[in-house]
Amino acid sequence: MSWEYSEKTTQLFMDAVHGKPGTHLGEIEDPDGFGEHGSIACGDAMRFTFRVEKDYEDPLKDVIVEARYMTFGCTSAIAASEALCRLIEEGRYSPIEALKITNESIVDYLEGLPEQKIHCSVMGAEALEAAVFNWAQKRGVDLEELGIDLVSEDEEEGRIVCKCFTLSEPYLRRKIQELNLRTIAEVTHATKAGGACMSCHQAPGGIQDLLDEVWGRKPATVKQVAEEPQPREPEPTNGSGLSSYQLMKKVEQCIEDYIRPQLQSDGGDIEIVDIKDSLVYCKLSGACAGCAHAGQTMKLMVERTLKDLVDERIRVIGV
Repeated sequence: MSWEYSEKTTQLFMDAVHGKPGTHLGEIEDPDGFGEHGSIACGDAMRFTFRVEKDYEDPLKDVIVEARYMTFGCTSAIAASEALCRLIEEGRYSPIEALKITNESIVDYLEGLPEQKIHCSVMGAEALEAAVFNWAQKRGVDLEELGIDLVSEDEEEGRIVCKCFTLSEPYLRRKIQELNLRTIAEVTHATKAGGACMSCHQAPGGIQDLLDEVWGRKPATVKQVAEEPQPREPEPTNGSGLSSYQLMKKVEQCIEDYIRPQLQSDGGDIEIVDIKDSLVYCKLSGACAGCAHAGQTMKLMVERTLKDLVDERIRVIGV
């Protein structure tokens, strides 16, 4: 399926993968704050670093002057990471002040995210908290004395509830309370827990049990008798919900509206050679053809954009 992103989200993603001036994809050497969240194994991971202008008399007056991220993930994950860095630098926040940036702040900056992609904004907020925790340790700042309760990932180990994404009970319990998550679907959208095999949804000690423990068990309701299912039309063989012709036209439109203008702004271009089911064969031309990062452009920009805006099953093959 394709995702409906705001124009701002799409533009931030495009600018980041193209390395446009003012974007923040990268890593700071010897940072003052370092934090990670997520796992490459589960498809989303972020490393966040920042540098401060130090106040040698009072570390609480340190100001974050540079922020960078390395994100492995989808369009929304990269755009959310970019938004986080911009919010911090534009605000000239101290590390403590930066903690007021929540996942809701990131979603607002992006002018909205699909509900199923909210976990990308949570990932950025979590990486920020980890980086501030790291800065506080280096600068000798007692967060507990300031009434700030940050827990490092090492200290938050516990019983694993979601084995697919290695998410622990303490972490999920904390996010359920912080984000006011009330249903299994909300927990999955915000944290990815239960988003793969779903076996932890109703298992003893699983997501529903955690929700019941945090918010109280809901009274049982009488189940409605399900209506007799109506026969459905057979789905197209590509599994995308689109006919082969519709898929081809959406791919062409996406390349024309989003991908080609970005490549042309750098002196390059792209040509569709063939489309077979979910395989899209493309050829870069102009400045992009001989670029040392052509393979990265195909994967990070062309394929990722088509996956997010057309269908997540799409795979781009350079020819």
